This record gives sequence, C-alpha cells and structure tokens, in this order.
Amino acid sequence: MEFNIENYHLKSTALFDYLSVTEKNFIKNKIQRKEFSKGAYLFREKSYPKGVYVIRKGKVKIFQTNSEGKQSIVYIYKKGDYFGYRPLLADEAQPVSAVAMDGVVISFIPKETFKELLEFSGNLANKLLVSLSKEFSVWINKMTVFSQYGVKERVALSLLILNEVYRVSNDNNKKVVINISRDDFAGFVGTAKETLVRMLRFYKDENMIVSKGTKIILQDEEAIRHLVAGF
Repeated sequence: MEFNIENYHLKSTALFDYLSVTEKNFIKNKIQRKEFSKGAYLFREKSYPKGVYVIRKGKVKIFQTNSEGKQSIVYIYKKGDYFGYRPLLADEAQPVSAVAMDGVVISFIPKETFKELLEFSGNLANKLLVSLSKEFSVWINKMTVFSQYGVKERVALSLLILNEVYRVSNDNNKKVVINISRDDFAGFVGTAKETLVRMLRFYKDENMIVSKGTKIILQDEEAIRHLVAGF
C-alpha cells in the first residue's frame, strides 16, 4: 500500500491568500501582532476563544492534559498555519491548550473582526469549510493508526509527520532537522518518555535516523515509509 503523508499532516495554507484586496484592507489595522516566549500559553483548555491565530514565526503545540498532568499533543502548527477558528465559530470552549514551543510571533485576528469578515467573505467561509474537513480527516487518520498499532509503529509515523512539520524547504532532497524535546515527542506519540527513548534507539541502531540531543534527522526515510505503509 502506498503511503501518503498528506493523510496525516496538513499542508500549510495562507489564510490571507483567501481574501480580496478589500477584505485585506478591512482587517489590516485590526490585526494584532503578538509575541510569545517558549513555554508561554496562547490559550488554555476550557477557556473561551478570543480570536484566530496565524503563525508568523515558530511552532505551537496544541494538547489536552490528563488527570495526572501529562500532555497528549494533538497537533503541532508551524509558520503559515492558522488555528482557533473552530471553537470560535461553534461558540464553544477551547477543547485544547496552545503553547509556544519556541519563540513565536502571531498575527491575531480578534473574534468580532473575524466574524464580521466572514459575513461578507463567501470565499473565506468556503475555504474554512474545506480546511475543517481536511483537518478532521487528518486527525481521524492519526487517531485510527495510534489506537490500533504499537509504539514502534506510532513512532515511525510520528517521525514522518514531524519531518513535514519541521521542513523549511520545498526541496525534498534536503535533510530536515527535527528539533523537539523528548517530553513533547512522547506527548505526540502518546507514550512514556522512557519508552520513546528506547524506540528512538532502535531506529538509530537500524540506521534509519541520526540524533544528537533534541535533534533528529531521518537518515533512511524510505525504510520508515515502508514500515508505515504496512499499516
């Protein structure tokens, strides 16, 4: 079976590309630039949404916290991604928390501005419906694999997803440096940190990855893809 990473990872799409010149001018002076240091919360689980977030720099993890205080990372957003609109449109509390993984710069669109924009931008409304549909499919695909397979397979898929998250060039031949803490990686996989470390050691011993500190490079991406394609 051929493996397609797009079934598990959302391609970055620029929210402002959906807008006409008039619509861009409408929100131009209403967008707020916000900066967050590593570890800072953009919003917390169960809080009510205040607006939509567009990442200009850095990465943001969204996660739920269990009763023991452990984080289950749902997704990692990078430069160009936007999020926060689903609970806003549904008038629901945030189902997740969002935290900066490094130095993050955000273009923040306040709730009322975003809702007003949606009222006269049919194109934006249609694009958001498509985006919601794709996001739902990606999360369902990831949850299905993660619920049916062991840690070894989940780590393999996570390596491929993170390879896309940390990609900064369209050149597929250029090696990607995944720079993520073992705690965050374990939260993304849904396993204990100690178990993750053992699995990474296995992939390293098999010459599929090279790692040093928090940095990981896929040395044999095809071998990892072949493993995942067996799902």
